[in-house]
Amino acid sequence: SASATARDDGKPGKSPKPSPSASASGAKPAGSGPLKGKVVVIDPGHNPGNFQHTSEINRKVDIGTNRKECDTTGTSTNAGYAEAIFTLDVANRMRTILEREGATVKLTQDGDRSWGPCVDERARIGNKAHADAVVSVHADGSASGNRGFHVILPGSVHAGGADTRPIVASSRELGERIAGLFVRETGSAPSNYIGDGTGLDVRTDLGGLNLSTVPKVFIECGNMRDSKDAALLTSGAWRQKAARGISEGIVSFLHG
Repeated sequence: SASATARDDGKPGKSPKPSPSASASGAKPAGSGPLKGKVVVIDPGHNPGNFQHTSEINRKVDIGTNRKECDTTGTSTNAGYAEAIFTLDVANRMRTILEREGATVKLTQDGDRSWGPCVDERARIGNKAHADAVVSVHADGSASGNRGFHVILPGSVHAGGADTRPIVASSRELGERIAGLFVRETGSAPSNYIGDGTGLDVRTDLGGLNLSTVPKVFIECGNMRDSKDAALLTSGAWRQKAARGISEGIVSFLHG
């Protein structure tokens, strides 16, 4: 989760193998398809190794408005399925879907580093890629009984090195399209505890959004601490639906 400060993850379990996505026979060659020429950056929240690098991830970085921890460990289900394993799995499924649509897809991390990156570096990766859309994938760690997904949109920030004013409107459009298609693909309801039933939440305290110069949103796909949501988040079939919903939202946004 974007806000979780929980440090109680324990060792993340082995990442379940992604279930095969739609048959590759219909795959288009790379670089063709409706998203040809579009760049999408997927930011899988946290890192499975963060809990072994507490001094590094607790280091403060500049997020424009103030200084904040480099990253957190993320949350986990009560049974120990880590958010960082979930986010990587969904991100990899999204990459497959979006590359099939012709997009150039970059991940901020792919389990290829022992910790991080920090939130400021995550923003820079999207900026440097001149991404047409960036989505940061998360799952929340809220109280049991709190259910559903929400999409976090950047509020207007103009402070220090941060100026989100050019991306507020486009990011909102991206977020609204993702929210609508996430409902359609997963059947999940918008959050019953954040966003007044809209599934949308505006924040100005997240470095990953504050420092972005390209359209960017976060999605909290569900609440890992609620048993009903956890049953979805730990299901490979449901994660495939989640990946499809987020990806279709991106496609819809990029098609204009």
